[in-house]
Amino acid sequence: MNILYEEDGNFKVGSIMTDNTSSLQIESLSGKRSKIKAANVMLRFTQPVLGEFIAQAERIAEQIEVEFLWECCPPEEFGFEQIAAEYFGHNTPSSLEAAAVLIRLHGAPIYFHRKGKGRYRAAPADVLKAALAGAEKKRQQLATQARYTEQLSKFELPAEFAEHIQHLLYQPDRNTLEVKALEAACVATHLSAAHLLHRCGALPSTHDFHFNKFLFENFPKGTGFPAVELSTWAELPLATAQAFSIDDASTTEIDDAFSVEKLANGHWRIGVHIAAPALGLPRDSAGDAIAGSRLSTVYMPGQKITMLPDSVVQAFTLNADHVCPALSMYLEVDSGTLLITSSESRVERVHIAANLRHDTLEPLFNEETLAAGRLDYVYAPELRLLWDFANKLEALRGKASDNSTAQVDYNFSIVEDRVSITTRRRGSPIDKVVSELMILVNSTWGKQLDEHGFPGIYRTQNNGKVKMSTVAAPHQGLGVAQYMWSSSPLRRYVDMVNQRQIIAMLNGNEPVYPKNDPALYAVVRDFETMYGIYNDFQRQMERYWCLRWLQQEKAAVALSHPIGEGADASLSELVVTGIVLRENLVKLTSIPLVFKAHSLPELAANSKVTLAVGEIDLLDLNIHTRFVRAETPAELPTEEAIC
Repeated sequence: MNILYEEDGNFKVGSIMTDNTSSLQIESLSGKRSKIKAANVMLRFTQPVLGEFIAQAERIAEQIEVEFLWECCPPEEFGFEQIAAEYFGHNTPSSLEAAAVLIRLHGAPIYFHRKGKGRYRAAPADVLKAALAGAEKKRQQLATQARYTEQLSKFELPAEFAEHIQHLLYQPDRNTLEVKALEAACVATHLSAAHLLHRCGALPSTHDFHFNKFLFENFPKGTGFPAVELSTWAELPLATAQAFSIDDASTTEIDDAFSVEKLANGHWRIGVHIAAPALGLPRDSAGDAIAGSRLSTVYMPGQKITMLPDSVVQAFTLNADHVCPALSMYLEVDSGTLLITSSESRVERVHIAANLRHDTLEPLFNEETLAAGRLDYVYAPELRLLWDFANKLEALRGKASDNSTAQVDYNFSIVEDRVSITTRRRGSPIDKVVSELMILVNSTWGKQLDEHGFPGIYRTQNNGKVKMSTVAAPHQGLGVAQYMWSSSPLRRYVDMVNQRQIIAMLNGNEPVYPKNDPALYAVVRDFETMYGIYNDFQRQMERYWCLRWLQQEKAAVALSHPIGEGADASLSELVVTGIVLRENLVKLTSIPLVFKAHSLPELAANSKVTLAVGEIDLLDLNIHTRFVRAETPAELPTEEAIC
């Protein structure tokens, strides 16, 4: 005797070896013996032979029309043998007929709802109609998904994808047809989603791939600004000073300027003037909400996303030939010793006489011209005095250093989608004048706030990482007892918050942010988070443009040395030099690019290597290089000096 039984949702056959009341010992077609429960037995049969039963039953089942079978079913629950008798029209259906009906019932769960072993109930008409509609919809979706996958695998972009590109790239929903199709196509083509969509023409710009990802994650509502009305403030006194600023050529948010005046007693009065947007953007105003949501200007090569609307920037930036509201600190300096004899701070209006720019000023104001005593350029006497004063301030902080090992800053210029990268050694006269005077005002105002019991947001360092705090504490790296950011209020929200406190202190008012104000802690928390995100993005885009620069240079070399018959292929390669930082990590000497050179042999740190540039991936921001040679001179810059 043979049986048809159910196991793991499938129907199987076997020969009975031992028949007990509640269980059976059977032997399968493969000869394997097993024990099954009697409740799992659907039917018993002798014909046909065991090996042909399932196949014959399935052939009969294929001929059964599911719709007609459903119409034959009673509204109440039934057993498969009962409906087999009804369908085939005789009281005792054959074992094959019964098995065929069972297989058909089991294989059509939309039409027949299972109620137990071999027992079913026909789906109600309305339920069946809805289920069939759902099944048809799913069938169409699967067909659409298959079409999408086929098109993508051929590097054709389905028309329906056009409006979903950003979500496919930056926030894929794996429950959607588009993402399922894209993932299948990625498997088929062995490409990432970004590379595949790029091959399909969905990413016209590799730059925009990175930029739009940043906007998608951090500026989901766009980078535009609503209209902002500035608050009015009391009339400010007009300073006698004529100030000038020193900034990059591309700077539009001019936060700081300087002035130099000779006093009747022979001393110098040096003024540091900071733009004062806090006057027009009081706490909890609409403009404050905008600045507080962005927290900082976002910088990247070739462009920026400002913290404040252009209308606000233009109202407070220290533009030449304008009288601007400013928070000023005046330092009376002994003309002989260059020591500060007194200082005072004011909120006032200052005439900005000039905006000096690095690109035109640096060739005139540098170590060589200072050593030669050249004073034949605009503001030369003032700049000379500020240079001497900056050196004095640096020495008083105990931070005077040898500029021969100073770090190098890299400037990126993007013109018509081409990039140029230039260097400027940090610690140059321009840098030192600006940085020392900013350190002075930020540490002095921080001290004054602390002495008056006004909370502020400080930057502190004690044998480790720089942290932000609402409590004044030393900054070991700068060598000052306290330090805050307050000199860039057009570009950093922390500076604007601190400026409000400083202005309130100078005007004899209560603090805008009292002690233990939750808003102050929230600013610290949010600023640290977003400032980190913005800095990471800036580094990412600098890496992108470094790779673009290499791509430009590589193309130029290939153009000048075309590969032809008998030509030396190595001449068409772009060759670069770098310094080994550790293991296979290399930093190029010409641009600020650090990457892993996997072809590098084992070399000591600080070894100089020459590499041939291979494939450049502007989506993954990777570069492949071929090791050419290495040098290990006795004197090479340390890792700290080249990072």
